[in-house]
Amino acid sequence: MEGKIAMKASAGGKSESRNVLNKYYSVQFCVNGMDTTYLFKLRDIPLNGLCILVKEDSPVLKELEVGDILSMGYHPLESPDSPKLLKTRVTSKSAYDCFSGHSLVGLSILGQDWHS
Repeated sequence: MEGKIAMKASAGGKSESRNVLNKYYSVQFCVNGMDTTYLFKLRDIPLNGLCILVKEDSPVLKELEVGDILSMGYHPLESPDSPKLLKTRVTSKSAYDCFSGHSLVGLSILGQDWHS
């Protein structure tokens, strides 16, 4: 059984987010009863750590709030068709200057999904 993986704003958080990216390529989830499942590539952005890049006009960005805890399916690099459900907290939402019209949504993996 895997231990908890927590992303931190400290120097250790950077190496931990790289560890997550060494295992998982992308993440999928639904928000607040929406019928649509969203799929995003995982990223490790300096000063943000583990995050996803979301278009500012996307309905999912309006639904996600800092502090939300969601069940997210993380797709492993070696078997992308078999996502691993992990409890994840939204840690931040901020505009991303490198890609006009996009925002970064920071993520923190809390551990095994409570539904699995």
